[in-house]
Amino acid sequence: MSPNKRLKVGQGQISGYLSIFLGVLVLLSVFCFRYPEQLTTPEFREVYTKSIAEALMIFGVIASFFFALLSIILSKKIKLAFIGSAITGTAIILGALTVRGTDVAKSSWHFGLDWMILDLLLMVAIFVPLELFFPKNKSQTKFHEEWRTDLTYFVISHLFIQFFGIVTQKPAIVFFGWMGLEKVHLWVQSLPFAVALFLAFFSTDLFQYWAHRFFHTRVALWRFHSIHHSTQNMDWLAGSRTHFIDIFFTRAMTFIPLYILGFSPTVFNVYIIFIAIHAVLIHANTRINFGPLKYIFTTPQYHHWHHCEDPKYYGHNFASIFPFIDMIFGTYYLPGKTWPAGTGVHEAAYPKGFIKQSIYPFTKSPFDTDLNMEERSDR
Repeated sequence: MSPNKRLKVGQGQISGYLSIFLGVLVLLSVFCFRYPEQLTTPEFREVYTKSIAEALMIFGVIASFFFALLSIILSKKIKLAFIGSAITGTAIILGALTVRGTDVAKSSWHFGLDWMILDLLLMVAIFVPLELFFPKNKSQTKFHEEWRTDLTYFVISHLFIQFFGIVTQKPAIVFFGWMGLEKVHLWVQSLPFAVALFLAFFSTDLFQYWAHRFFHTRVALWRFHSIHHSTQNMDWLAGSRTHFIDIFFTRAMTFIPLYILGFSPTVFNVYIIFIAIHAVLIHANTRINFGPLKYIFTTPQYHHWHHCEDPKYYGHNFASIFPFIDMIFGTYYLPGKTWPAGTGVHEAAYPKGFIKQSIYPFTKSPFDTDLNMEERSDR
């Protein structure tokens, strides 16, 4: 199959790729069971139980073989089914059906492989059907020329969740830890749930807005942020394409109000779940415009305009959650039901691939002189 050909329901390719996808997740899960201290996240282990993890493993094995069989029935070809079955079979040999969860000792370091597996499974379950049945760009395939780059960003950001968590919280702790915020925390935690949740959304989005806008109006910072804007194929994976320097500053700014206000665990967890799903949604390749909700929360149409490749539309829609923040600061743009003609950076010669893009901001480039940063901020 051509990598530029969009997958269609009923031809067997989708089920074949699902078999491979589930087989890979099962195989990776085996390593999580065998090396939990090094490959799983202590905070995230509190969310799921050993029995849930074991049940998901068995479900993954059965589902992988089911989709492999379905792929053969629909396509009359065995290539994808064979690959998926082979990966799942390898996982079984390594103990997919026999490994059991155990008590885990606390380790000084770890990778977030369990977080990556479960988040990837959830995002695929939500957004692949959404983009398959309600696509904005009907010709765009899941396997466009840069999907591996975006998947690499996704994997690395999840595996190094401990590192990113520590370094992004540090500025807030260093600058505000001496203030004695216990009374503020108690007051915030006494607020009604809905009020506290809105406060969490608004305060973090306000801080994020200005951090985001700052990255658009400073040439040195735009080099890092332009990587996020370089994708010409907006989909559920596109939001993962973010340079680690960009992640550090943006998340650090977002963490400041969370640390100062000290929201309850319930509010914090709801906020994290919402942001995790919503950040993927606004990059998704879906034509759903959400009706009146698009004036309350940011939507794919809203955020796609932020990624528009036409310089005439630069400098709009910096908010991540609430469009009214852009309205307040004069950067709101949502022209009815119209979508941008294309996304990406205006410049033609832009590095491709994770390694080249990670290095690019640290190198001198003619690209710096091509950008009119004042134009970006004024429009």
